[in-house]
Amino acid sequence: MSHVTVDTSEGSTVLLMGNEAIVRGALEAGVNVASGYPGTPSSEIVETFSKVASERRLYVEWSVNEKVALEVAAAASFARLRSLCAMKQNGVNVASDFLLHLVGSGTRGGIVLVSCDDPGALSSVNEGESRYFARLMEMPLLEPGDFQEAKDMTKWAFDLSEELKQIVMLRSVTRMSHASGNVTFGALPDQPAKKAEFKFDGFILDPDEGVVISAPVEWKHQQQQEKVKKAREMFETSPFNTYSGPERPELLLITSSACNLYSREALKLLGVEDRVGLLKLGTTWPLPPKLLGKHLASTDKVLIVEEVIPFLEENVKILAAELASEIGTKTFYGKNDGLIPMTGEMNPDLVIEALKSILNLDYRAVPQEYEQTAQLSAFTGAPPRDQVFCPGCPHRASFFSIHNAIELDGRKGFVCGDIGCYSMAIRPTGFGVLKTLHAMGSGAGVASGFGQLGRFGMDQPVLAVCGDSTFYHAVIPALVNAVHNRANITLVVLDNSGTAMTGFQPHPGLDHNVLGEEVPAVDIAKVCRGIGARVEIRDPFDVEETRRTINELMDDPEGVKVLILRQACALSPQRKYVKNYSMKVDEELCLGEECGCGRFCTRIFRCPGLIWNKDKGKALIDEVICVGCGVCADICPQKAIRREEVAS
Repeated sequence: MSHVTVDTSEGSTVLLMGNEAIVRGALEAGVNVASGYPGTPSSEIVETFSKVASERRLYVEWSVNEKVALEVAAAASFARLRSLCAMKQNGVNVASDFLLHLVGSGTRGGIVLVSCDDPGALSSVNEGESRYFARLMEMPLLEPGDFQEAKDMTKWAFDLSEELKQIVMLRSVTRMSHASGNVTFGALPDQPAKKAEFKFDGFILDPDEGVVISAPVEWKHQQQQEKVKKAREMFETSPFNTYSGPERPELLLITSSACNLYSREALKLLGVEDRVGLLKLGTTWPLPPKLLGKHLASTDKVLIVEEVIPFLEENVKILAAELASEIGTKTFYGKNDGLIPMTGEMNPDLVIEALKSILNLDYRAVPQEYEQTAQLSAFTGAPPRDQVFCPGCPHRASFFSIHNAIELDGRKGFVCGDIGCYSMAIRPTGFGVLKTLHAMGSGAGVASGFGQLGRFGMDQPVLAVCGDSTFYHAVIPALVNAVHNRANITLVVLDNSGTAMTGFQPHPGLDHNVLGEEVPAVDIAKVCRGIGARVEIRDPFDVEETRRTINELMDDPEGVKVLILRQACALSPQRKYVKNYSMKVDEELCLGEECGCGRFCTRIFRCPGLIWNKDKGKALIDEVICVGCGVCADICPQKAIRREEVAS
């Protein structure tokens, strides 16, 4: 039993992660179906649903990608059930094709799209904004300002969706999704078996019993905009829009989401709650004009604090221009004037600096002497550390072989990559192998384009890499394209038996789903052969055989070649705490700095399980973190690293 349901009594207060609070709110709303695709910082939402699926009679699914996940959730809505679909900011781009049609067709049962953005790109390769999709698609946008609101607002979002017959977007951010706070529970509804029924025999334009389509487009678009107007009216009295401060503040600070917490802390530290009014908005699109007009009229100066792009700032300015005859002209501060950074996460210090500038305050968070000491420590402390693959990671072995194959080939071959743990191969940890890095599946797609450039004189071998989860998510269409158009490429599938980057969520290549049910696995090799590619399967820990195979595939001038490198992630359940080999360094054979290899094992190969003993001038095995993969024994030119099989 998950702690989101451990005490079902109304009024209980429990410490919850933001993502768990969102799940609790959905459970209190009587959600029936939850779907998504793994992506930090959103992954815990579907994971938490899966833990209570049996108890709460839910259907929970990790879908093949975000577009399909939203389609699964929409089907539940069309059948009058309540559903939630979760993804990170990148995923909204993937889902946007169907989303554009869904907001046009309208919905039936309550449906909530939860997008968890990642300001500062803490676990992403971009800090893209999902809020603009709400305005672009013309659907309501909600943003919880604390953990209690994450729960309460999610529950309300289902009611709002059914009132409007429209999908509602709830946007979280990393510091809301992954931080924790006290949440007071409401009651969980009784869960009788709810019958799903899709009605489609009514009049074609009947939103409840007609067909579900976005045509006739102009009429449906007009209905869609009427829903936005209705949402705007409802938002005027929403309890999630709150104000604190003087009646006529010297400065009005408008904020939303986790920036509400930063702003409240900044105001308290500066002691200016009696000078600055704080308007926290939970309904950030469409904006409620009467509420905004009332507070904008109370002051001449307005500071807007948000993450990341000035979405709220721009919309408030548009509204202020429309209301100028009633509220007068205002001076706005925020991102567009450079007072607040246009990139990265916000924090209380950044808000404090903005407030100091506007209010002419003198404030120092720490004594100057301490600040100087801290700055000095930054230069004399621990050395900088690059990101590296985990001890025993199969990706390190894979990229070692790919790098060596390309070097031996001598034609300046290159690798196109995409999103996953293996994205780090653009850095020294992966021997600098990746030369392009974009969206999931884009490595294969970009490679298919390069693979057509032989007609323009390009003779460089073209390779692409992808993970096994990414293969199902977005690589299959690119592979079809490459095969159909006879692109000359080699695709390397790094199959480590799970969605390792986000917590080993199951994918279609495994024989179980998120509910623990046995399901048919979809074999990558059979899919690739069915499409028409040549397929080889190797163990990446056999570095020499892998290298030879890659060179052979690069020499094959015809069509698409797929190499599946199959070895489980070192942290996966099947390999965790299991050592195949006990690794030792023979100090008599290790020549250290005199080897001529330039300390290849610790300086180049750089497995964290290999360490350099300066006193002895020898390489050593860190037995605490070494997982016994045995690869380092193959890469030592002196054969000083020995492996012994561990008895099972």
